[in-house]
Amino acid sequence: MSTLLWIIASTVVISLISLIGILTLSIKQKLLDKIVLYLVAFSAGALMGGAFLHLIPESIELFGENLFQYVILGFVVFLFTEKILKWRHCHKLNCKIHTFAYMNLIGDAIHNFIDGIIIGASFVMSKTLGIASAIAIAFHEIPQEIGDFGVLIHGGFERKKAIFYNFIVATTAISGGIIGYFLSSFVSGSTKYLLPFAAGGFLYIAASDLVPEIRKEEKISKLILNFIVFIAGILVMHFIKFL
Repeated sequence: MSTLLWIIASTVVISLISLIGILTLSIKQKLLDKIVLYLVAFSAGALMGGAFLHLIPESIELFGENLFQYVILGFVVFLFTEKILKWRHCHKLNCKIHTFAYMNLIGDAIHNFIDGIIIGASFVMSKTLGIASAIAIAFHEIPQEIGDFGVLIHGGFERKKAIFYNFIVATTAISGGIIGYFLSSFVSGSTKYLLPFAAGGFLYIAASDLVPEIRKEEKISKLILNFIVFIAGILVMHFIKFL
């Protein structure tokens, strides 16, 4: 099996993880409505954990203290993008689909693209390293995709559309893997700027869009449970780091 086929197969499997939302099709709507805010809380924690525990530490090795200007750039670009989306799609007070759902798709697309490049570049170095990278990223994607699905549902997407769009966004890993294979020497130098940029985007989505949604809960018992789930999202990313 050629290196390119290994890359494509690995990134396709990674993309299929996004279909984990299919499991919710058997859940009644009332039950889903009760748990969706917990999925949002988990996603917020996972995004924070992904930024602070994965992307930023990796970027420090590449940029040193200069990485924070790219983190801020990512934050500002996501802020500007959301304002444009809100201006185009949310003139009225009640939006059918909230802009933070679209923002989550954009951030996830960048993240999956980076994952694909990492897999592609790893396979170019050795098949063993490529397989190890793919497994590590798969473990990382499972909790991330669960949270992302909850964000899309809470943002106004119907379940089937949330599954579909989540899968389409996940396929950017395939294009990233192919690009990483053919342009491994060039991409390794240019793609590093995406790491802190994506970190800034993750921080913006979590802090600006998702955490405020959690704070809307007024019942103290549910608010505490949301906080616990938020911490769980961070801890999952912490433990995945050691895989």
